[in-house]
Amino acid sequence: MIFGLVILLSIVAGILSGEHFHSFMAGFGIAAIAIGTAYWLAFRATRYPQLALLMLLVAMMAKLVITVIGVIWVVKANLLSSPFVFSLSYLFFSIVVSYGYFKLREYQMSVAKKRNTVVFSTPIKRTVTMITPTTSSQM
Repeated sequence: MIFGLVILLSIVAGILSGEHFHSFMAGFGIAAIAIGTAYWLAFRATRYPQLALLMLLVAMMAKLVITVIGVIWVVKANLLSSPFVFSLSYLFFSIVVSYGYFKLREYQMSVAKKRNTVVFSTPIKRTVTMITPTTSSQM
């Protein structure tokens, strides 16, 4: 249901910003690339849990750099006809893309959990073997 609502809002926003479609698409593109890169960097699997905060900070900086470079590129290319439409589009799609990536992560975790449940729910029969001495002591 939420997916349908997001699609409906995106289509309505695209239609309403018809005169400023380039600004709308620039906001969408920059938000999708920036959030996707930040998500990819922040949720990397690492052997060292101490790097988690560092990865979050690197992801935040990457998102900021991609956003700034994207805005500079759009302004220099003269594609930004409405800063208001661009900022609303960027805000909306950064929320939508973040939601989408977190839902994807939730789905991946549930699939991994199901795989682990199947593997670990099968009983393992252990057989105990007694080692008996082969030499006898005679007195």
